[in-house]
Amino acid sequence: MTTLEPRDLRVVLFSETFLPKLDGVVTITCLLLDHLRKIGAQALMISPGEHPESYNGYPVHSMPGVPMPMYPEIKVARLGRRTFNAIEAFNPNLVHIINPMLTGPRMIAFARRLNRPLVMSFHTHVMYMAQFYKLGYLEKPLWALHRYYYRKAHYRLATSKRIVAELEAHNFGPTGLWRRGVDAQVFAPGFRDEAMRSRLTDGHPERTVLLFCGRVAAEKQIEQIAEVLKAIPNTHLAIVGDGPYRPALEEIYKDLPATFVGYLKGEELSAAYASSDIFVFPSAIETFGLVVAEAMAAGLPVVSSRVGGVPEIIDHGTNGFIFEPNDIPTMIDYVRRLVDQPEMRPQIGEAAREAVKNLTWDAIMDELIADYLRVIASYPQPYRR
Repeated sequence: MTTLEPRDLRVVLFSETFLPKLDGVVTITCLLLDHLRKIGAQALMISPGEHPESYNGYPVHSMPGVPMPMYPEIKVARLGRRTFNAIEAFNPNLVHIINPMLTGPRMIAFARRLNRPLVMSFHTHVMYMAQFYKLGYLEKPLWALHRYYYRKAHYRLATSKRIVAELEAHNFGPTGLWRRGVDAQVFAPGFRDEAMRSRLTDGHPERTVLLFCGRVAAEKQIEQIAEVLKAIPNTHLAIVGDGPYRPALEEIYKDLPATFVGYLKGEELSAAYASSDIFVFPSAIETFGLVVAEAMAAGLPVVSSRVGGVPEIIDHGTNGFIFEPNDIPTMIDYVRRLVDQPEMRPQIGEAAREAVKNLTWDAIMDELIADYLRVIASYPQPYRR
């Protein structure tokens, strides 16, 4: 038997969200495609909805989709013969479903029909999100449905130790860790820019800039930061990102010092992090919290709820502060401490950057590639022949 090299990989990636949408899942997918290109592997990206025809030289197979009820930006579609033919013609040696939801089961069927090993990774906790969309009665059925999906995979991955333990406790089967990283060259204090700071504050750069970055959705609980603004004078909130909850938030913040910046990317996003003073993250549900790592790399002190992988990178009191979800008074106390003692901020920010700067994406993606090769090598002999 010939051992595969990383460059021999031919991977089909499937996700129900992709560019031009921007969120954590899309970011990770693009980083993975970038790494596959770097090692010389081949990839085919498949996603419902309208997307660019290619990404970094890899073809993107799109199909018409309809909005998902809880997440209108995510499209779902029936994957038919055209999609199967595209996968068959590509001749993959592995299929990776990123965050299977409504369309994922069809990809499971395609992988089985082609007799290819299947990897699934868990990124969005829709079971807990249901309560934020008045669908709490779906929590148990969603657990059962996801358990059914994931047990069909030959290998499962989650994005933090906390979620790995949770999935295994719910009988998903043995689950590996797909760690999260950050590009410390892209997110760095050196991108600080006074023009960006003025933009974040609607022309009031002298205020203490609180930053939230991420999807503007109900489960992020961004409205809780309004209590911080009311309690601490001369603070200003910049919300970078967009999503279905924005109209409601704009009403909540209409008489408060807050700026809705919208989506940023590239150097503008780097500058937004570096030009702020404190990163505030009150989210109720996360599988990791990638934006927290980005803020830390930019040298920001972080005040975050205890969700996802946040406790794995924040040493409370040393490089940031953690509060229990929905404990608004404690969140206010930690932000106040950083506002009233500005000399603390550089020290904590420096410790934050030191904690994450070596979490390189190359090392983390190499771990995933090793998992791919191991899964292929352990797959039943008939396919390998």
